[in-house]
Amino acid sequence: MEEVRPETSEYVIEMNHITKEFPGIIANDDITLQLKKGEIHALLGENGAGKSTLMSVLFGLYKPEKGEIRKNGKVVQINDPNDATALQIGMVHQHFKLIDVFTVLDNIILGAEDTKAGFLSKKAARKKVSELSEKYGLKVDLDAKIEDITVGMQQRVEILKMLYRDNEILIFDEPTAVLTPQEIDELMQIMKNLAAEGKSILFISHKLNEIMQVSDRVTVLRKGKHIGTVNTADTDKQSLSNMMVGRPVQLEVQKESANPGEVILDISHFCVPSKLHSRNAVNDVSFQVREGEIVCIAGIDGNGQTDFIYGLTGIEKSNGGTVTLCGQDITHLSIKNRGNNMSHIPEDRHKHGLVLDFTLEQNMVLQRFMEPEFQKGQFIRFAEVRSYAERLIEQFDVRSGQGPVTKVRSMSGGNQQKAIVARELDRDKKLIIAVQPTRGLDVGAIEYIHKQLVKERDKGKAVLLVSLELDEVMNLSDRILVMYEGEIVGEFNPKQTTIQELGLYMTGAKRQDRKEVEA
Repeated sequence: MEEVRPETSEYVIEMNHITKEFPGIIANDDITLQLKKGEIHALLGENGAGKSTLMSVLFGLYKPEKGEIRKNGKVVQINDPNDATALQIGMVHQHFKLIDVFTVLDNIILGAEDTKAGFLSKKAARKKVSELSEKYGLKVDLDAKIEDITVGMQQRVEILKMLYRDNEILIFDEPTAVLTPQEIDELMQIMKNLAAEGKSILFISHKLNEIMQVSDRVTVLRKGKHIGTVNTADTDKQSLSNMMVGRPVQLEVQKESANPGEVILDISHFCVPSKLHSRNAVNDVSFQVREGEIVCIAGIDGNGQTDFIYGLTGIEKSNGGTVTLCGQDITHLSIKNRGNNMSHIPEDRHKHGLVLDFTLEQNMVLQRFMEPEFQKGQFIRFAEVRSYAERLIEQFDVRSGQGPVTKVRSMSGGNQQKAIVARELDRDKKLIIAVQPTRGLDVGAIEYIHKQLVKERDKGKAVLLVSLELDEVMNLSDRILVMYEGEIVGEFNPKQTTIQELGLYMTGAKRQDRKEVEA
């Protein structure tokens, strides 16, 4: 048995000289990462820098070509997640590992079930999960099906899965990407509490505020290489962003004042039914979006924003009111027909944004392959598709192992997102619906996407933004609408309000009079 090395015994986990390759790309190139017991260690890097790959190696999802992993100084073999679990290593994945048709409770206990005389016993499990849920402020409906709850709630389920297994080493892969500001603050406190209890946390995030707030040390990766490890107390956001991207990054949105023109989108008394209860998920919503402005719907996740966008884009049927786009009533048109003047960056990139087993170039022309540019005599013009995809890949810096022929499933979440943004902005539609457009993106990519949305606004497009990121809401919007329990409860000029004021409306503590909102 390997002896504990005195000089490394302070580390609960060491990943030494890890190299992991995929076709056409070295995802991890000789990376060394050391995690101390009881610390929160942040892993920072651009999309495709190799962060999730490195954590997947630690969790046993990938086997490295080179390198070793040590726990408490002893070399360990992690061939699969069962080995990781046996070593008390748990992981909350960026893309949830949940079964849609199972309940919340069934997903949490799956693989760690209690049985009595060969029969599944859920009583003790329900009690333990309820206690964890209460202790850490991760309240969820244990009997709800995963397919019926929001992505924010699904994130809570993933965290509870890990806590339920009493893991000592906790890997959080972009855990706040779909959480609200209040939920993020709660999670930051949960992570601090867990570390105080002696648990060791590896925390992947693109959000510099969170890293500065919660981490003890930061390791920065860039293009698969280890750039450096620094004490959080000895650095700042600008220095970290420069290390991550390799150049100075503008952390604030630069834009001129809006000059709104004609009404592009007119929503009148719009209603969308709920899947979970008898009342409407969206109730009597009215507002307009004009050309040359960015209007943002802000709110805590689960207050009808997702249902509203589904109703607006035709994914779900509405049950009241009208939607007028460029002067045409599109309320009852099919998704295909209402998309003639509408681009849509969806909230769930896997469910509604991409066909994961298609190539990148096929995904780039999903809605356009019938156009003459890409089709002749009912045959696809593959050379034109390839050329088009290569242009967007270069323009939006979409990184993948094999370029346009890469299977989208194998790409990092951030690069999947950039592919969708590239496709939708290039379609040149009058209305751009952007739902969480920078979710999971690094500061360099966020800077670029924000610039593109402002550029589209300045070209006369109408932009409807839905975001849970209050910094993004305040910096990017020309007007802010707050949605609470399916209704618009306030309208604000970002220059004349504060995050704290928005928070009061988002939690239902305040609301404007309806006539005041619609005025």
